[in-house]
Amino acid sequence: MSQAVTESKSTTGSPIDQIGRLESKGAVCPGGLAEPTRSGRELIVATRRFASDVPRKSWWYVLSTAALLGSALTGTLLIPFVLGKLAASILGGLLMLRLFVIYHDQQHHAILPNSRLAEGLMWLFGIWALSPSSIWRSSHNHHHNHNSKLRGSHIGSFPIMTAEAYRAASRGARLKYLFMRHPLTILFGYGFIFLYGMCVNPFLNNPRKHFDCLLALLLHLTIGIGLVWVTDWKGLLLTQALPHFIAGAIGSYLFYVQHNFTDVTFRDNAGWTYETAALESSSFLKVDPVMSWFTANIGYHHIHHLNSKIPFYRLPEVMRALPELQSPKSTSLHPLEIFRCLRLKVWDVHRQRMIRLAEMPAKAI
Repeated sequence: MSQAVTESKSTTGSPIDQIGRLESKGAVCPGGLAEPTRSGRELIVATRRFASDVPRKSWWYVLSTAALLGSALTGTLLIPFVLGKLAASILGGLLMLRLFVIYHDQQHHAILPNSRLAEGLMWLFGIWALSPSSIWRSSHNHHHNHNSKLRGSHIGSFPIMTAEAYRAASRGARLKYLFMRHPLTILFGYGFIFLYGMCVNPFLNNPRKHFDCLLALLLHLTIGIGLVWVTDWKGLLLTQALPHFIAGAIGSYLFYVQHNFTDVTFRDNAGWTYETAALESSSFLKVDPVMSWFTANIGYHHIHHLNSKIPFYRLPEVMRALPELQSPKSTSLHPLEIFRCLRLKVWDVHRQRMIRLAEMPAKAI
């Protein structure tokens, strides 16, 4: 999975950092009321009033989730019954997923942007969660600034080939591409995407810049050895391996489905705009309230891509307030929908949609 999470070699400013200038040019009406039927940059401007952090609320979400996660993992060690340990382990994986999305928000500076304490705590969490800040921040920012481009969008996301590029690729390149998008690669994201893609590969490519990736690997190994030493293999399985596996599998699929769904749109670089990519190439994931809580509203991904400075707890508020965002391209976690999304392999330029390999001419497969 090295290509999917390779760091960007250059950083570019997000359009979100420039929207204040648009406001001053009259993109919104006096009094803060937005003009009707907004689109493009005007719509980004309309979201700006929601891009404000409430530190007390943010700290509550960070600390309460961390406390619940710590309690669940402690339960895997102290609960005397095997089924209780297993339930605590599964809960720990889901809470790890929630805290990861909160970490993701903090890395965007959507929450607690001026807190050195939050920066330090989230840096430590990134080490523990096998997603060190040095590689996560650079690759994910690149992803936001190049989302859905046919060239360059693979950094921080899953690679996309056009049918023509797939046809012209060597057998080795095809196999690598299909492996990176394979359902088993996503299912075992703990190993392929996080351990290797977010830690081993970045450190080997640039040891000095990504020294925190080595720290993550060493910490993970140390915790594993310590669990086996103090408890036994069950401690390793239930306190470390299974929670990381659950968070890695669900998180990897969320990475995938947010930009790989049946009516997604990709564009050549020349026809690409930030706001169009947010609305046409980012999904709204329909989930129940419980799963929405565990995923910290990351399902509102079209809004998050429109303005990544909006705190996760305000995303539903934005969707309720702005009619233009209430009819997004959607997907869900229904098994049939997951199956349909995972079968999508290449972008067909002529049909302007993602297709299965079976839909390509026989000579292209």
